[in-house]
Amino acid sequence: MNYEPQIASVAALQELVASLNRQQKKTHELLSNLGFALRSFKNLNQFLELIPLMVTRVTDSEGGAIILFKKTGQLQIQQLHCQGEGSCNDLRRQIEVAIIKTLTDVSPGKDINFQADFWDKLESRIELNLDFRIKIFRTPILLESGERGRLYVFSRNPAYEWTSDRQKLLQLVADQTAVAIHNDELTVELRKKERLNRELEIGAEIQERLLPKKFPDIPGLELAACYLNANHVGGDYYDFIPANYDRLTDKPSEIEIANKWSITIGDVMGKGVPAGLIMTMTRGMLRAEVLNGHSPARILQHLNRVMYADLENSSRFVTLFYSEYDPATQILTYTNAAHNPPLHWQAATDRMTQLDTPGMLIGLDADSRYEEAQVQLQPGDTIIFYTDGFTDAANQDGERFNEENLIQTFQTACQQQLSSQATLDRIVATIDRFTGEDRSNGDDMTMVVMKVKSIDL
Repeated sequence: MNYEPQIASVAALQELVASLNRQQKKTHELLSNLGFALRSFKNLNQFLELIPLMVTRVTDSEGGAIILFKKTGQLQIQQLHCQGEGSCNDLRRQIEVAIIKTLTDVSPGKDINFQADFWDKLESRIELNLDFRIKIFRTPILLESGERGRLYVFSRNPAYEWTSDRQKLLQLVADQTAVAIHNDELTVELRKKERLNRELEIGAEIQERLLPKKFPDIPGLELAACYLNANHVGGDYYDFIPANYDRLTDKPSEIEIANKWSITIGDVMGKGVPAGLIMTMTRGMLRAEVLNGHSPARILQHLNRVMYADLENSSRFVTLFYSEYDPATQILTYTNAAHNPPLHWQAATDRMTQLDTPGMLIGLDADSRYEEAQVQLQPGDTIIFYTDGFTDAANQDGERFNEENLIQTFQTACQQQLSSQATLDRIVATIDRFTGEDRSNGDDMTMVVMKVKSIDL
């Protein structure tokens, strides 16, 4: 009986099993090395340096290369590995020439779309430039955003076969390369976001320091205020400005009753850093104008003219209510630049009125004119200065709190003869219940509560 065919079949089977084992071992080693590299290398370039060498070994080729296009629009050979240094330099030069010519031919002077047709043209150019004996094989490096580059292997061996196993190994390395690139981009974005958040925190700290640190002791007034910004940096503003800046460092007991105080509130259109910068500019310019000792209407007129040049092209404007309180007479003189009119509750009549005068937004028209009015305050009267973040606060159904609800809440608090702080707390708590305590405010919310007291002479 002839056993030679059976023996040959067994030998072939054994060789196949051995080949599969070698392939499995090679795949396992590849995955282990890639996993180690991904965990260990903190720098993407370190990981990319390893890829051409690794892919050359696992595919039994003579060289490997990564060509990547970056978000900056650059296309370059990221890494290249060859068995011989001289041939590697020649190969790099030939590929670089192909890249330059393809970029020029495809879209001279324009943004390039790195799609499949571009890579096809590039590879045709590379093959033309290379020695005809060099075989080139490739696979794409794919991210969610699209193809980011390609991974290549080269071989001069005429007997070299591009088997399915080698294709799978090359694709496996390309996929892990895509993971490394994606992780690096996420890390860069995270660091950028952390740096931006820190800068915003610093901006918020600076802005908070510009707001009154404590309420001034103004004869005949009891004050309370809150500033709830929607972002780190906001565009709302309130201030208490003495007519004489020397009073800023005086002790409360030394403040003279003849000293007038400015009480102001404003809102820059928009939110975030741009609004915060304009708010800071408004604060500084307004304080400088107050030093001139003009009337409230003249102060806003000068402020508008000065700020117009800066705001004209920014598409941002400022609403501002400015008032001056005279402790000697308890008269409030005020002017308004299109801000939400403060609400004045009169204790003697339980009547609610708005404090308003005609006036355009700050920065809208350089020649705007502003009018002013006066109101005689009485002990027990209460005024709230507020920004539209309070009336625009919305619940989960999209319903606004609106001015009617604000008036009702404010009037109820006044009728109960609450203090300024208690009145403010009542309004904020009512809005929290309306919107839901877990719901963040969509706009900056600022309020000043001013309750009039008797003056002990």
